[in-house]
Amino acid sequence: MTGLDIEELESIVEVNTIVGRPPLCPELKLRFLKEDAPLKQTAPTRQGEPHIFDWNGPRPYWAFAWASGQALARFILDNPEFVWKKHVLDFGAGSGIAGIAAAKAGAATVVAIDIDPTAIQAIQINARLNDVFIAAKRENMAECTEKDWNVILAGDAFYWGRDSDAMWLLDWAAEDQLILIGDPQCRGFPKAHLEKLASYPVRTFPGIEDSSLQEACVYRLIPNCKPCEGALHKGQ
Repeated sequence: MTGLDIEELESIVEVNTIVGRPPLCPELKLRFLKEDAPLKQTAPTRQGEPHIFDWNGPRPYWAFAWASGQALARFILDNPEFVWKKHVLDFGAGSGIAGIAAAKAGAATVVAIDIDPTAIQAIQINARLNDVFIAAKRENMAECTEKDWNVILAGDAFYWGRDSDAMWLLDWAAEDQLILIGDPQCRGFPKAHLEKLASYPVRTFPGIEDSSLQEACVYRLIPNCKPCEGALHKGQ
């Protein structure tokens, strides 16, 4: 989907989605992929199960509220002190759910970045739905040199499970950045660098790809100290 202008990208979002509320964060509104969306095609995975595939560009990760993103957003909404009057970066933002939650919780500024240009438009549309402002940028976080944020949010960003995919974040944590991660099991990080803050039973919405109930967790990334064993907050 490269080479499309803003109006064309916004049209892709509008045509393929409907407005709904994520189950774990019903106070938020997002645009979600429709069951009969023109964008949605099916192709077999290696296991023979169908999955969503966009024949013309990146898969529409921005059209879902993934379980880990919902968990991170829920934690922020319930614990606004983590972002209150802070400058927040939502990394690999997708729909922008975590960044929108931060804006709702009183963040001074929120920047959302994603490598998919359609996601950037989806984030801005979703921000307007929730009456908040988010500066959305198409950027690769691993190559970003700007470090003007107090808080970095990373929801479901390390699903490949390779340490090298995520270890660069430790350098950011060493710069006194608060980094909050939403992930089912935080693949890609040594456990010694994680403090578990919360866990929530939640399903990805809509359940087109996976409707199973998951335990999605929220972690604080700690660069040089052993994490606490107890959770700060346990989601119901």
